[in-house]
Amino acid sequence: MKKVLSVLAFILIAGLAFAAEDPEAAAAAASIGDGLIALGAALAIGISAVGVGIAQAAIGSAGAGTLAERPEAFGQILIYLVIPETIIIFGFVIAFFLNNQIG
Repeated sequence: MKKVLSVLAFILIAGLAFAAEDPEAAAAAASIGDGLIALGAALAIGISAVGVGIAQAAIGSAGAGTLAERPEAFGQILIYLVIPETIIIFGFVIAFFLNNQIG
């Protein structure tokens, strides 16, 4: 849990540093709606990435146990590991569409 919080704190500090670099870009923002759209795009990718990470942790540990007993099940386990990746692809597509609404 400490690692997750430290990564989140780093992302927040890095984002603040980038925001402080360009005050002209901050002044050119049209409205708070643009910021909310950007936040929605970030949440679409972030929440889906966390969900995929949790799913792949469970699938990976179960898959490693299965492969220790049945090495011929590698293809099946690989497919099970790839299926959750579609969730983050959907999150990326949603973020891409939201990002095109800005400006």
